[in-house]
Amino acid sequence: MGGHVSKKPAEASSSINLNNNLQYTTELSSYEAACRLDEDLQSFDTSLQVRTNHVINTLAVGVEVRALSFDSLKEVTECLLEMNQEVVKVILECKKDIWKNQELFELVEEYFENSLQTLDFCTALEKCLKRARDSQLLILVAIQQFEEESEAGGNRYVKTLEGLKNFKTSGDPFTEEFFQIFQSVYRQQILMLEKLQLRKNKLDKKLNRGSSYGCPSCCSCSCCCNINPSRVNGKWIDSLWKNYENALKGQKELISTMQVGTYVAVKDLDNIRVLIDRLEIDIEALMLNAEFAIEEEAVKVAIEEIKKKLEAFMKHVEELGVQADTCSRDIRRARTVVLQRIIKHPNN
Repeated sequence: MGGHVSKKPAEASSSINLNNNLQYTTELSSYEAACRLDEDLQSFDTSLQVRTNHVINTLAVGVEVRALSFDSLKEVTECLLEMNQEVVKVILECKKDIWKNQELFELVEEYFENSLQTLDFCTALEKCLKRARDSQLLILVAIQQFEEESEAGGNRYVKTLEGLKNFKTSGDPFTEEFFQIFQSVYRQQILMLEKLQLRKNKLDKKLNRGSSYGCPSCCSCSCCCNINPSRVNGKWIDSLWKNYENALKGQKELISTMQVGTYVAVKDLDNIRVLIDRLEIDIEALMLNAEFAIEEEAVKVAIEEIKKKLEAFMKHVEELGVQADTCSRDIRRARTVVLQRIIKHPNN
């Protein structure tokens, strides 16, 4: 009966060991592949193998004498602690690349600087829109003067021509300097998107590398699973790697947040450019009609054409104003979200 009782636990233990072996085989295969691609991981692996072999040899000696002496147990534990220290070295080395590292700091700093410059662009756009609205008023004044002079029965349209001249003199509300600012801001945002994507790719590699580092250390501790200190060390390593992974994920979340904000800014700028181009066409057409009204005989025709195009011009000015407000609001919101992400990060 005693033999019957002892058989079931043995079968259960065999099944568990088989499952564990399959798990370790898969993990080690992944780890070996990572070693071939990463020089740092190769160095870590070499040191790990030396210490693991030492542990196994120490255990083998203990088995030959049918017992593990206190000295052997102490030596095994010290070896495990040394291996854990190698893990710590890797983590501390990687700590430079986790949260408050120089590369990430510079990237965040550049993001906020770009967003400020884009807000400055929105301010410049508002000034252009103000000039466009001033031009709109000059046109409305010219139309009103035309109607008054027509009702008076005159044919000279002196005030109308003066009003149209004032409109022509006001010029294009969108200056060359404004377009240079736009191009500069747009290029910066596109470049920021590229930098953020590169950084995100690096983080993905680090996360994959991190899981590769974690595997052998846990497997090494499992070699001596009957030794209590190794269980503690294994849990400690798992905790360290979990913290490392969480920190990298936190950094990746920050990068993703900045990516979203930058992408939205680029789309807003694209929409602004389309609306400006459309408004520029309106302004050009109005200017041509104003120039056409050089002589009094052409005033009536020119005013009629200006009336037709003025409605579209006014509509496009308002649409551009709405888009400028949207762009400014989106940038401010994105800046706030990024700041909240930094403040709420557990490492801070």
